[in-house]
Amino acid sequence: MKLAVYGKGGIGKSTISCNISIALARRGKKVLQIGCDPKHDSTFTLTGFLIPTIIDTLQLKDYHYENVWPEDVIYEGYGGVSCVEAGGPPAGAGCGGYVVGETVKLLKELNAFYEYDIILFDVLGDVVCGGFAAPLNYADYCLIITDNGFDALFAANRIVASVREKARTHPLKLAGLIGNRTLKRDLIDKYVESCPMPVLELLPLLENIRISRVKGKTLFEMAEEEKSLCYICDFYLNIADQLLSKPEGIIPSELSDKDFFTLLTDIYMNKTEQNKMAKDQLIDFMIV
Repeated sequence: MKLAVYGKGGIGKSTISCNISIALARRGKKVLQIGCDPKHDSTFTLTGFLIPTIIDTLQLKDYHYENVWPEDVIYEGYGGVSCVEAGGPPAGAGCGGYVVGETVKLLKELNAFYEYDIILFDVLGDVVCGGFAAPLNYADYCLIITDNGFDALFAANRIVASVREKARTHPLKLAGLIGNRTLKRDLIDKYVESCPMPVLELLPLLENIRISRVKGKTLFEMAEEEKSLCYICDFYLNIADQLLSKPEGIIPSELSDKDFFTLLTDIYMNKTEQNKMAKDQLIDFMIV
């Protein structure tokens, strides 16, 4: 099974990806996580350091694939999860899609691409071009990370459009949304009502999740020392179980930008009006 994880930049994709990878490994699967971001920090919480990228390694070998060995580019992380960082072209030059293609090409040359039960692509930011949509060419399922806010859902809607487009020529399905850092889910629910898709899980807003990233550890590793964190790991195990059940998935249909803005703007306007009414009622009560 090949998974592609997308979402707005800074939404927590890498933290979620690493913990899903561990959850899948805990279920007995052989997992490879591929970071598809020039920052090459996707696997940081699995390895505890920034591993060399495939592009850097190929440059050192003058792009002679026959001189590259698996141990040059594949690093073992926490829980036995294998880790690869694709890297990227220099800032302002080149195409991210080319880098993803070279990464898959090299892993196939090393006979590594088909050795794993699960391959998870952790992809940078919003889908802004065909290059960054390249991992969808290889994926069975797309997972979209969002929060309960306007910007993240707007990015999610754009990613939905990319999934629909890629599904025309590839056996790709949307597995569903994962809500991150959510105290509320009203906007998510409203969006899913208008653009039907599964919601796999809602991850709570917890400081420990942010701290895990700073410490360079997954929540599963932190939970070994802090047993109070075990319940958070159950969220990721639940996602893993749903994926391992091989869900039917969907080919989604995105909202137009106009419909999306109208939908969420109406919610915000209603909230503002409700808050104003509550404030007026409070003032009236204090006067009385």
